[in-house]
Amino acid sequence: MNGWPETEAAAPATTPWLTTTDAVATIRLNRPRQHNRIDPADIVVLHELIATAEADPTVRVLVLTGTGASFSSGYDLSTAQTSARPGPSSTGAAKPDTATDDGEVAFSRLCDRVEAIRVPTICALNGGVYGGSTDLALACDFRIGVTGMRMRMPAAQLGIHFYPSGLRRYVSRLGLATAKRLFLTAETIGAEEMLRVGFLDRLVEPEALEGAVAELAARIAACAPQATAGIKRSLNDLANGALDDRAGEAAFRASLRSDEFTEALKVWSQRKPS
Repeated sequence: MNGWPETEAAAPATTPWLTTTDAVATIRLNRPRQHNRIDPADIVVLHELIATAEADPTVRVLVLTGTGASFSSGYDLSTAQTSARPGPSSTGAAKPDTATDDGEVAFSRLCDRVEAIRVPTICALNGGVYGGSTDLALACDFRIGVTGMRMRMPAAQLGIHFYPSGLRRYVSRLGLATAKRLFLTAETIGAEEMLRVGFLDRLVEPEALEGAVAELAARIAACAPQATAGIKRSLNDLANGALDDRAGEAAFRASLRSDEFTEALKVWSQRKPS
């Protein structure tokens, strides 16, 4: 898989970047010295890269990963502190929180955008994940982590009431009890516990991460793309309590008349019994 530099720690810090190999697009966070902290400029670029990957009809899987020892330390809270307190306008009235909307709200919308990506997504957690970036990982369809990594959600400790869609993802992915534990105690948990509570789908040694991601991506890419995208969308709607049964039924019936199904059935019928 492309997008895995040989010497990650030596890579210069940049905004995120995109590479595509065959059917797999990889978006990489690339501020290793800041533990891939995400700032407002990164959010803009990430939206652009997602749009580019989705516009490519050959892409069937999108991988999100980071450079260096950490996946991501979360959103840059120094920008949140300056934007969350509106100053007076020229008339003396308080300015609206438009800067805040460009920060924390923009980050929450980024996570929502990742969740809604057309193709299946894999978060390749190359190291620790903290704060809002835990939600960024949960917004992906699959999460593969490495031994020795940790996660922590310090929102309550920092006096931040986390945004609703992030709370929903925590509860829908991890369950209410685990979500309360992680949010209300700000506890740090290690890789094995992340696997146990369902934050990770798979845990591998660091040197095996690239291969594990490539294996999963290949299995996804081998499935019919239109059906895969439709099922993903319906599963997300179901988890959000927004599934339209009539639309789902129509999609099911349409799939039985699709070229995709006809071709797949032809291949299936030619398979030799095992």
